Parts: sequence; structure tokens; C-alpha cells
Amino acid sequence: MKSLIKILAFIPAAIILLLNNGCSGFLEDEPQNYLTQEVFPTTASDALLATNATYTTLREWFYHSGGYPILDIMSDDAHKGSNPNDQLPTLGPYDSFGLTTSQDGLDRWWNTLYLGIKRCNVVIELVPDIQMDPELRDRYVAEASFIRAQLYFDLVRAWGGVPLVTTTVPEAKLPRATADEVYELIISDLEFAIVLLPEKNQYQGSDAGRATKGAAKSLLAKVYIFRNDFPSAEPLLAEVVNSGQYNLENLFVNASSVEGNNGIESVFEIGAMELEGTESGGDQYANTQGVRGTPNRGWGFNRPSVDLRGSFEAGDPRLKGTIIDLGDTLDGVPILGDGSTPDVTTDNEGNIIEIECYNRKIWVPGTNTIAQWGHHRRLIRYADVLLLYAEALNENGNASEALTYLNLVRERARQGNNSILPDITTTDNALLRDAIFNERRHELGMEGHRYWDLVRSGKAAEVLGPLGFVSGKHELFPIPQNEIDISQGSLEQNPNW
Repeated sequence: MKSLIKILAFIPAAIILLLNNGCSGFLEDEPQNYLTQEVFPTTASDALLATNATYTTLREWFYHSGGYPILDIMSDDAHKGSNPNDQLPTLGPYDSFGLTTSQDGLDRWWNTLYLGIKRCNVVIELVPDIQMDPELRDRYVAEASFIRAQLYFDLVRAWGGVPLVTTTVPEAKLPRATADEVYELIISDLEFAIVLLPEKNQYQGSDAGRATKGAAKSLLAKVYIFRNDFPSAEPLLAEVVNSGQYNLENLFVNASSVEGNNGIESVFEIGAMELEGTESGGDQYANTQGVRGTPNRGWGFNRPSVDLRGSFEAGDPRLKGTIIDLGDTLDGVPILGDGSTPDVTTDNEGNIIEIECYNRKIWVPGTNTIAQWGHHRRLIRYADVLLLYAEALNENGNASEALTYLNLVRERARQGNNSILPDITTTDNALLRDAIFNERRHELGMEGHRYWDLVRSGKAAEVLGPLGFVSGKHELFPIPQNEIDISQGSLEQNPNW
């Protein structure tokens, strides 16, 4: 039977906004109970509501890879987490690459991405006909184009070629486009957004956190790098770096914390409020990973791995900025953990294979689980831009300049302690490539980047093979079987699934 979300992805725009509406205050949802296709959107206030609805998709729990951070769990950075049996049938297969075409979560992820695309199409297709301030109208369409590009980038990385829905009234049965065709749409959307979006400092007050010119350039550069098109990526990244809009936070932990919300390092983040429920403005992403037990800050999924812990250089402060250990005290709160979870898990030979610990980057100060709903997930931050720039420069034959941007990240990480994290000096292309990838792991660990980095670089089979990764199969996820069934032959499954 067709899922409700699948149906919603292809019904008229106004009905979607009636059932799963946009936000008048950017984060706070306001029910629109009397909307119809004929009357929405037709006014400037409608245009704002429709545009805000595109951002709401990013706060949906299912937007985050079906609800759980499976992209970290499938990498060498993390394990399922929580207590040993909690959600084992749901998440265990991701931890061991035993997932199937009917694996729980994949359909929710797929459907939510298409629901968001539908919302974007409402703005892109219908808002241009509204009589309103033309500059603001163009900005709304550019914002929706940016978000649609992000959603399709999620889809194409996860599944390769997927159906392209670019209208509010698509055909009933759409075949898979090729990956190249999906990328063509992403690039077109982002090039359009770059022209019309303002710079970050041009937004004021409650508009902080909206899509910007720098965010669109950064995302487009990332798209090019994922396709190994480093010559196209380099000038975009140079423009972001030279724009004067961004810098690194003084403290590494502030790059992901409340103190850094919409701060100098944030290129694009998912805003949220400390309220339970997406409809209230909250985002469950951090609650899913929060410390389990004492204090009770969440479910405790996505536990940092022993491998990630051991990969940090001696004295790197980012270790404690990434991993919460039992016995730590954060914001005056002692971390005691979960009584039903072993503090240490060993194999038959006594080797430590797992330690009870938690993701530091989603920590939000507070006294209950609801505080975690206010975490702002960073999709792009400036440190990521600097490391992508270093990577592009190195691949384009300019290793000496690449060192400048790599070492800026290491300089911030050492926090004034010159006895640790010395500057990288090698200009050998292969050695510097590895150094940049290692830096990405330690700077961006537990933020959902590692799995994609391993896949795009061709390192996944080598690094993740011992965990169950199969080359020629696990570079892509299986298309959810229910989508195959619903399509009546218009969708074909990915290879080796």
C-alpha cells in the first residue's frame, strides 16, 4: 500500500501546506487550515509561508537519513550506540552492512526528501506569478532553488540517478533520471541561487540562517568535488574564502555549539528551537544522539568508535570536543551514562571494541531532553570550506597554497598550544591528499561527512571492507523496495541489491 508521505509528495502543493505547513516566523509553524490550490500561494505573505515550508523539511526527523545518523554509523567513526539491544533490528544492519532493500528508515528518508522537493517546487513554480516586491520574490525562489539542490544532492549521493520532479503536477510514473541528469539540475539550481541570494551579512534579525550566496557557492563546490571536478570547485571556494563573510570560531567546540549558532563559522545550518516537535520549531536530530541515562538527554544512538578515538594526534583538543566520556562534566552536569549499557565491550580475545561515550557536537546545555531539540545542525561550516579548498588546490597542482588553508584549521584546533598539531609541510600530492583527508576526519568527525568522503575518494572498500562494505554495492543505498513496487516497473534497483 502506498505510504502517506509518498502520496503527499505528488499531491497539489496547497494540500501539502495544509497538512504539513510552513512557518511564519521561519522556525515557528502556523497552521494554514483553509488553504486550497486556487488561493495559495497568491500573496506576498503566502510566498513567505511557502518559502519557510521548504526549510521546515530540513527539521523533519526523517530528513536526517531516515531519523538515525546512519551515515556516521556506517563509517569507521561510530557504532549504533544506545544499549546493545535497543533498535538492533533497525540500526544493527547499518552498522554491519547487512541492510536489505526493505531496511527500516530508507523509505522514510526517500519520502521526506521528495516531500521537501515538492515544497520547493511550489515556490519555484508559483511564487514568480505573485505581484509583490520583485527583489524579495526573486530571493524566495533562489532560497527554494538552493534547498532543492541540497535535497537532490542528498538523493543522488545516496541512490545515484533518481526520478526528477521539477513541477507541482508531475507525471504519475516517472523513470529514474541518470546521475548526470540529477547533477545537471543541482548545478543549474545552485547557479541560479548564487546570482540572486544575498551575502550572509545582508540578512537581519529573524532572517539569520536563511540560504546565502556563500552557502550556494560552497554547496556547488562540494558537488563538483564529489564529481572529482576540482578545477570547477576551486574558484567557487576562493570566492567564499575571500568574501570576508566567514571565519573560524576561536574555540573548536563553538563551531557546533549554541555559542556558534548562526555565527562566523556557520555557512549553512538547520535552525531549531528548544521545543519538542517539528511542528513547534524543534529538531530531533540531537535528541536521538543525546547522552542516555544520567543525565537523560536523549536516546544515545551514534556512539563514537574506538577507531575514531585512536585516530586523533596526541594532545588534539578536538578529541574532547568530539567525544563525551563517562566521568566528564559539561556545563556543570556530570556524565554518568546508561546502566543498561556496558561501560566497555570487548571481543573474545579481550580487545576493546566499544566504549560507552557520546557525540559531543550535538550537546545543548539544559536540564532535560527537550533542550536537545534546539540544536542547530551544521550542514556546511567554514572549516569544511577551508579543507575543501585545500583539497581542490592540491588536486589542481598547487600544493604549497593548499597548505595555507589546511594549516589554518590546525592552528585553530591547537588553541595556542604550539607543542601539538604542528603545521603540515609536505607538498607531495599523495601525502598531502591523505593529510587533508585525515584532517577532515578529525575536524568534521560525527557530523555526517566521513562516509561520503570515503565513497567519493574511492577509499571506502579499503577502510570499511573489514566492517562489511562491498565494493560495487555499498557505494549506493538500495532503492526502498516499496518504491520499486509502487513504480510498477518505472524504477530499477541499484546494482547488486
